[in-house]
Amino acid sequence: MSWLRFAVSGFVVLSFTLISHAETAATPPVAKRVEHREARHGATVIDNYFWLKEKSNPEVIDYLKAENAYTESLTKDLQPFEEALYKEMLGRIKQTDLSVPSRRGEYYYYSRTEEGKQYPVQCRRKGSMEGPEEILLDGNELAKGHTYLGMGGFQVSDDANLLAYSTDVTGFRQYSLHVKDLRTGETLPDTAERVTSIQWAADNKTIFLTTEDAVTKRSDHLWRHTLGGSTLEPIYEEKDELYTIRASRTRDKKFMFLNINSTDTTEVRYLRSDRPQGALAVFLPREKKHRYDVDHREGLFYIRSNKNAKNFQILTAPESDPSPKSWKVFIAHQPDVLMEGIDLFKNFAVALEKSKAVNGIRMFDFRAGKWESMSFPEPVYTASGAGNPEYDTHVYRYAYTSMITPQSIFDYDMETHQSTLLKRQEVLGGYDPAQYVSERQWATARDGVKVPLSIVYKKGFKRDGAAPLFLYAYGSYGIGMPASFSSQRLSLLDRGMVYVIAHIRGGDEMGEAWHDDGMLMKKKNTFFDFVDCADYLIKEKWTSKDHLVIQGASAGGLLMGAVVNLRPDLFRAVHAGVPFVDVMNTMMDASLPLTVGEYLEWGNPNEKAAYDYMKTYSPYDNLEKRAYPAMLVTTSLNDSQVMYWEPAKYVARMRTLKTDSNPLLLKINMGAGHGGSSGRYDRLKEMAFEYAWLLGQVGITR
Repeated sequence: MSWLRFAVSGFVVLSFTLISHAETAATPPVAKRVEHREARHGATVIDNYFWLKEKSNPEVIDYLKAENAYTESLTKDLQPFEEALYKEMLGRIKQTDLSVPSRRGEYYYYSRTEEGKQYPVQCRRKGSMEGPEEILLDGNELAKGHTYLGMGGFQVSDDANLLAYSTDVTGFRQYSLHVKDLRTGETLPDTAERVTSIQWAADNKTIFLTTEDAVTKRSDHLWRHTLGGSTLEPIYEEKDELYTIRASRTRDKKFMFLNINSTDTTEVRYLRSDRPQGALAVFLPREKKHRYDVDHREGLFYIRSNKNAKNFQILTAPESDPSPKSWKVFIAHQPDVLMEGIDLFKNFAVALEKSKAVNGIRMFDFRAGKWESMSFPEPVYTASGAGNPEYDTHVYRYAYTSMITPQSIFDYDMETHQSTLLKRQEVLGGYDPAQYVSERQWATARDGVKVPLSIVYKKGFKRDGAAPLFLYAYGSYGIGMPASFSSQRLSLLDRGMVYVIAHIRGGDEMGEAWHDDGMLMKKKNTFFDFVDCADYLIKEKWTSKDHLVIQGASAGGLLMGAVVNLRPDLFRAVHAGVPFVDVMNTMMDASLPLTVGEYLEWGNPNEKAAYDYMKTYSPYDNLEKRAYPAMLVTTSLNDSQVMYWEPAKYVARMRTLKTDSNPLLLKINMGAGHGGSSGRYDRLKEMAFEYAWLLGQVGITR
């Protein structure tokens, strides 16, 4: 998920109404109004809260702190419930735990958590899990002296002696490269800033890394670095602002790829990993709206391509001639099945597919020349690969979960054709999945399209319209929402609340066309679908308007703002997390992080038709004098994807327009980024607050 920011121009002071920390608990902060004028397509646009983008301005920080103080004062009565929810949710988690070890060469790699510590410890053992433990990285040590720790890349060299990794200590997703000698524990002087991806070459001394532009945060440079060298050698620069780049490597370790991607077009360049000083070759030049990616196995390239195949097909080409004239179909296009990807191993391949908002996994045995499909026990679930670094193996590891089945890790043996459960997420406190029900419903949108809903509730629920219901959705970037398990969600279900995921257009749950129908000049389908799903749930007596709470974050936060403007009467309460609500100001400023690359998702507002369309749904621009539901808006000061000022401006303007007495709260994490707090306990506390507030809005306070 990605995105956006803002336009610069002169501004005129209208008034100097300063906010004060001393304001009474019952009085919301009032942001001063500073007139900012900007000409757009022949019209003058006035934005009185443009000044809130000035992060270094003490008045901005004072305003944000005043909003936090106001939120704290209005939610003080919730604190006992919030604390009870936190303890309840924490009580379901096995705090000292171990991940399933994954073999890479001679070592078994895993992570473990310890009770009371915020971050996992990355470890390995040689030969077997009976060998002595080596601690590779301890996140708790790395986080000392910082309020935030984000981990980026984590790559071990082929000889297992060196670890290249990257960290962010602000939440701005600005990662620094570190290289650790695992034999001595020494951190080497080799480093780089603004690193976005890392890959080792086969010589165990050459690192390929991509970096981002300092202003726009677009990943645009590829470098080659030899350990011990004092400089980075430039290899490639992507100058087209619609594209970002990322380095990857094949499972068989033969090739390094540079993946050059825009929303609708791809180009791949490559070189052999054992010839790291060589030049990058173009696999296939970019062609508008042709998306493809490449992998390698036993002398053949495998190409996942949407050329004449909307939902992608898999083709092969020999190393000696990878041009399209040599391509042969390996998996043919299926109009109703999205080919999400293919995992390649020495003796088998695994196709990862999606149809009707559920996953499918199929295996092909190269020696037998046969396909077989994996079956799953529930109608609504999520299944995916789960870490398979070894190329020469007969085992495929996958993860399975549903809205009532905790995350489960299996190994599928290609020799015996049997799955073995290795670990199921432990839910402490006597969780019994038989006490819950998960089902699929289909809501009919206003244009007749059927929209899938994933629903979970506790047995005993009565469909009489009286139950509280939590409706969640995202609906952008072709990212589908998985119907997966959450132990925290049990705190809602056990209090009689139904939980629903609306798989609205803009994601990929129903294939690539599902994304196309929820982007650009069809973006409003996303919002209409959500409203129509809510109406369906009310009509079918799953809930009522007075008992319906909704939540979305990031692009899902845009969804929240848009549907509240469309139907403010439909929802009891709304949580908009890090919401992209100031669409026009952000998309009109090409200097902001990732804005230009987003033109292909939302539209380019420098074009009049796109501007006019986007303006009809931009939440900030469509606020009106009317009643709104209760709203909680959360954000983080160091968010690099949706800058803090978007939700801050949105709340400031809504305060001047809302005619109701419902709460409007803004809560800002002053030391985190797009995903909120990085520590697991801190994030759980944030969730406990959000759940306590939403439950409280439908009268549940215990």
